[in-house]
Amino acid sequence: MTVFDMLNMHNMLNMLNMPYGASPISREIYNLHMAAFYVCCGIGVIVFGVLVYSLIKFRKSKGAVSAHFHEHLGIEILWTTIPFFILIALAIPATIVLQHIHNTDDAALTVKITGYQWKWKYEYLDQGISFFSNLSTTQEQINNKAPKDEWFLLEVDNPVIIPLNTKVRLLVTADDVIHAWWVPALGVKQDAIPGYINENWVYITKPGTYRGQCGELCGINHGFMPIVVKAVSQEEFNQWVKDHRPAAIRALEAINLKPQTEQQLLAAGKAGYEKSCVMCHQPDGEGLPPSFPALKKSRVVTGSVDATVAFVLTGVPGTAMQAFGNQMDDKTLAEIITYIRHEWGNDEIIQRRKYSVVVQPMDVKKVRAQQQVS
Repeated sequence: MTVFDMLNMHNMLNMLNMPYGASPISREIYNLHMAAFYVCCGIGVIVFGVLVYSLIKFRKSKGAVSAHFHEHLGIEILWTTIPFFILIALAIPATIVLQHIHNTDDAALTVKITGYQWKWKYEYLDQGISFFSNLSTTQEQINNKAPKDEWFLLEVDNPVIIPLNTKVRLLVTADDVIHAWWVPALGVKQDAIPGYINENWVYITKPGTYRGQCGELCGINHGFMPIVVKAVSQEEFNQWVKDHRPAAIRALEAINLKPQTEQQLLAAGKAGYEKSCVMCHQPDGEGLPPSFPALKKSRVVTGSVDATVAFVLTGVPGTAMQAFGNQMDDKTLAEIITYIRHEWGNDEIIQRRKYSVVVQPMDVKKVRAQQQVS
């Protein structure tokens, strides 16, 4: 066997094993896993060794005659105490690792993570930064109309940015159903439960991009909410915070309220619909009844501008229709609503009812303000 063959075999074994990871806690988990694995291997060698020896040594062809006894006090004590001490030997390091996993003391940065069907929201509590992270894989790839790239279903529009060699506390919750924030290379898998906040932490020592997914079956599109974490230097992180400071966000919101042409709204609305809505309501607007009603010729979609906007802002409590008012800005909502009011024959119905097909960002802002007052 050549050195090249040995390296290939080593890589194959690593693919079958859990990752060593890029954080101290992931390495502790890996070392604990390997310790338990070697103990199991040792037990297997001893048990099967005795079994094979007994089969050969005391086989019938050599005239062996089975003994007739039902119990032996010494053996009973032996095979009870040995597993007991093995479990104790494994439980001690396992308990230490569990204590380390849940020790969020002395964190220099706090990020709140909220799971939605089917995306993640990240809030940097000390920096005042908040954004949603959506799947960025194209519908053409998902529908097998375009070649799949290396990170199929594992790429997002807004990754999490974390500085190197910094303890980051994660506050994990959910807005609708149970999710789980899982990044194997960082040794983190934390349940996101509505109404509860669970704590975990990461400390990344190696720069790079680390990918994960929702680790809890959270609905029909469970496989479409990936996680991407980018570990950067402290200088790069500081620059990222500066670029995303609230003042810059407020300036962007002011720009977003400017009126747009119908063509601009439709072009951007189509992209927004494919990113945030198409999984439930489908490319043809037919939906997946009864959980996800059709938007095509829908009474809600073809009503007045204010009624449609209000519906999208508040959603329907207790159903899969989320409240998008706290998830999207006025410009994005105006674009998507204009698109769905224009497509699938909805525009003809709306025009017959003498309503406007086009929704401007100021229309969304007005309805949002009315809801806040009421």
